[in-house]
Amino acid sequence: MVGITDRPDLKAPLFGILLIVYMVSVVGNLGLIILTKVDSRLHTPMYFFLRHLSFTDLGYSTAIGPKLLVNFIVDQPTISYNWCVMQLSVFSIFISSEIFILSAMAYDRYVAICNPLLYTVIMSPKVCQVLVVIPYLYSLFLSLLTIIKIFVASFCGHVIRHFYCGSLPLISLICSNTHEIKLIILIFSAFNLVLSLLIVLVSYTLILIAIIRMNSAEGRHKAFSTCGSHLTVVVVFYGTLFFTYVHPKSSHSFDTDKMASVFYTLVIPMLNPIIYSLRNKEVKNAVHRTWRLCLNILLKM
Repeated sequence: MVGITDRPDLKAPLFGILLIVYMVSVVGNLGLIILTKVDSRLHTPMYFFLRHLSFTDLGYSTAIGPKLLVNFIVDQPTISYNWCVMQLSVFSIFISSEIFILSAMAYDRYVAICNPLLYTVIMSPKVCQVLVVIPYLYSLFLSLLTIIKIFVASFCGHVIRHFYCGSLPLISLICSNTHEIKLIILIFSAFNLVLSLLIVLVSYTLILIAIIRMNSAEGRHKAFSTCGSHLTVVVVFYGTLFFTYVHPKSSHSFDTDKMASVFYTLVIPMLNPIIYSLRNKEVKNAVHRTWRLCLNILLKM
């Protein structure tokens, strides 16, 4: 693996920065998972989806982060064949699941604002479970299809021109015709992005119309505040994906692609729990309640 950089003077600072980023990501996402599970006031559909968003963030960042950090401190960055298969599988499952969980969260906000009286009926526990199980199963199917198509082929090279086992860097090493696997990846990637983004755009368009029709300024402010965190996460996530795959190619596009990949594989999973913690009063109150509870338990011991 060529890694992020071949410059020795950059390896130590990049290792330190990315180690901090990954550790903050793990602590933040694990904290949100635990917090939304133990605090009864957060047992709502919104925080059910947030818990799964944190789970997917933790999943795909952990598929990439530890191996990336290890490769900074070894002389020759390498990855075994089996670990490469595992890394691509886990990353594909969680990144695809996250796209549709963000869509489910947008739909949840639409129902909460546009149909508040029917919210608990429409967003029942069973519906919420279906809205996360389907993305996981679909992502598993898509990951298996990609893995089988790539790894049944013969490879002509053994140098992956990236810092992780992504589908496109691996396809460039295949000896045989890659038209079919490229077409499969293109079709499913376009389907995933277009469908998920369409759900988000339609949901927020209807939310905006409902907010404009509200007579109360306080009601409009409350509606905006409930969507603020999710909208920020959506803009950052989709903005990074579009920059990575749609921006014009140039002589520096390889390094640019790697930096963009670092952002959406490690930085975004770190930002999501921070965004939801800083912009959400319920999460901050839950943190304070849990902290006081822990202190009381420690004082009684």
